[in-house]
This record gives sequence, structure tokens and C-alpha cells, in this order.
Amino acid sequence: MARLVFHVDVNSAFLSWEAARRVARGEDDLRRIPSAIGGDREKRTGVILAKSIPAKAFGIKTGEPVAQALRKCPDLVLAPPDFRLYEKNSKAFMDICRTYAPAVEKFSIDECFLDMTGTGHMYPDPVAAASRLKDEIRDRLGFTVNVGVAENKILAKMASDFEKPDKVHTLFRSELPEKFWPLPVGDLFLVGHATAEKLERAYIKTIGDLARADLESVQALIGKKLGAQLHAYANGVDDSPVLTAPEELKGYGNSTTLEEDVTDAEAAHSILLALSDSVASRMRADGARACCVAVTIRGNDFRDRSHQRKLSEPTDGTTEIYEISKQLFAELWDGHTPLRLLGVSLTDVTREENAQFTLFEDERKERARKLDRAMDAIRGKYGTDTIMRAAAIRSGKSVGRKHKAQIDLKKDGK
Repeated sequence: MARLVFHVDVNSAFLSWEAARRVARGEDDLRRIPSAIGGDREKRTGVILAKSIPAKAFGIKTGEPVAQALRKCPDLVLAPPDFRLYEKNSKAFMDICRTYAPAVEKFSIDECFLDMTGTGHMYPDPVAAASRLKDEIRDRLGFTVNVGVAENKILAKMASDFEKPDKVHTLFRSELPEKFWPLPVGDLFLVGHATAEKLERAYIKTIGDLARADLESVQALIGKKLGAQLHAYANGVDDSPVLTAPEELKGYGNSTTLEEDVTDAEAAHSILLALSDSVASRMRADGARACCVAVTIRGNDFRDRSHQRKLSEPTDGTTEIYEISKQLFAELWDGHTPLRLLGVSLTDVTREENAQFTLFEDERKERARKLDRAMDAIRGKYGTDTIMRAAAIRSGKSVGRKHKAQIDLKKDGK
């Protein structure tokens, strides 16, 4: 039976999800104006995490400092990141995908693979099925996706990255000479900047050049394992299955894949704090605490690396989890490899009533716990975007529709 795989990729996910929320409130659509997800415009700190197409026209790039972006476009509208919102929308669009396919693999917070093999009796026209899926996500959730349709995962992923937004593209093996091989070799999945430079110096400038190149010569140039993988990808070969996992795991986790690389520790710490705050608040809402904290990073070589630490007693504190995450990150990162993904997860979870605590609570931890509870209460009443920790957006404040609050962890020594 011929394989059929869809790759669904949210268009400018972070900005689209924030825009959809604002449109539902009757506010301006951020996708139609120069806008970005990033830090505070008054302090001009932080980095750009996502940008609109009109912002891109000003030369604004993901990963650049907010101050630099504002020099390019003084009227740029900035919105703070909200990982709770991202989790909610991620789950929502993947739930729709699960109604179409027997197997769905979450690849990152804003993209997934669907194994559509054997569904021909239900969807005789795969392109029509992909268009129907795309339109259902747009009409029900208010944001757009691209869908790539192909015979395997690598070609489906490459297809979804063709013209955007709100498009369906195919990339079957018969279409490789026309659609795939003329592309620059740097466009191939897993080909980073350094690898592209090596290949181009050897006159391998397009994906087609790589597909036709001698395998042993490619391996001598960029390494045996990577060379074999990229050579296979260039020829449209990928036998990896679409992997499914239980939707609910025995723990709490969140990760984010950035549109462009993170290259400095300060930006990584900001993201780690936002992730720590997100997973800790979800755990507190369930009345649980965790005895193990783990951090995952993915470099621009697309290799995942993880470290974890067992705790002497369970915790649900954002500050404690964040501090441990920073330590684990420092152990993982070499300080110069560009990062594509950061993740924080909490495992060895215990419920409140069964947790064992030290007899005398540390006063600093108790203050942090009260702060967590206060922030949870404000978010529960006014919405998740009404209050954020300053370091998470490197701004010092977050403004919601009905409430303004400022929490600066550095002022309290936390």
C-alpha cells in the first residue's frame, strides 16, 4: 500500500494565535499590520520571537533585538509571549487533525504529521482532504495552516514550507525534478548554515546537485551519518514512521521551536522562564508537585539533548523550577551552537495530599509560593495575558485589557 503523509504547519504560530485572540475580542488583526511577539517597546529590550508579514517587509527578523526592530519600524506593535495561549491552540488544531488520521505525531508546538495511509476509501482525493482540513482549522480556530502532502515525512514537511500562508502543496516523487531539486541546498531540512557553506564550496548548490552527487564524496565532506541522511532526503527517501504518543503523559511539559535560532544565554533564559511558568502553573492548577525537572535543547543540527535533576522534595514553584532549568541549560549548552528548540518538563509527579515536605519551610520559598498563587488567581480571573513575569519578556510589565501588573523577580532577589 502506497504511503500518504500530511504535514500541518501553523503559519507564524505565535503571532497568529495572539492575533486570533485579539480578533475574537474585536481588536485589530496583528497579521495585517507591522507587529511582532517580543519585549516591551518602552524599555526596548528582549528579542523578536515572531513577526507579521507586514513587519517582514520592514526587514524585521525573528531573533533580533527589539530595539533594533523598532529602529526599522518605529510603529511596530509588540505583544508579549503567552505560552498558555500557545498550548491551548496547539492542542486545538491537533485535536482536529486527529479526526482525519489514525496516527498523528506532534513534531513541535505548531506542527504535526498525519499518517493518511489507507484512508483512500474515506478521502479519495488527498489534496481535497488536505484543503478541507486546512479550512476547518481556519474556520473553527481563526488561524491558518499550510499542509504538505507527500509519500513520506521529509517530502511532506518540505512541501508545507512552499508558498504561504493558508496553502496546500504536494511533493510526490514524480514532482521532485520540478518542485524540489531546483531549490537551494540550504533549504533542505537539516541543512544548517555551516553545512550549506561546505556543500556550496564543493559546487553542490541545489538540492538536485546533492541528489546527484556521489554519496561517498558527500560523506567525506560533511560526515558519514549526516551525509547519508541528507543524500537520502535530497532523493526524496525517508522511511521513518509517523509516531503516535499518549496525549496525556505522567508529567507536565512544554517546548517551543523558534522561527530562527537563539544564540545568547539571556534570550534562552527568558524563554526558559516563560516555559517554567507555564508548566508550573498548569501543575498547580491540578494540585500536584514534581520531584524531577528536565530541560531539552535542540541545536541547529536538529539533535535533541536533555538533562534532568531529581529534587530532595517535590515542588510546584515557578522560581525554583526556573533556577534549576537555568542550571541544567548551562550544563547542556556549549555556549555557541545556535538553538532551535527549548523545553522544560516536570515528572515524578505527586498529588498535594501525598507530598512530603520539610518541617520548616524556607521563608524565601514561602514568599515565592504566595507570589505564584497570586499570579494564578489574577490569571484565572482576568485571563492568562494580564500578568507575566518580567524576565520572561525582558520588559518588566505586561498589560491586559482590564488589569495592569508588574512583577520583577530581580527586585525580590528571586
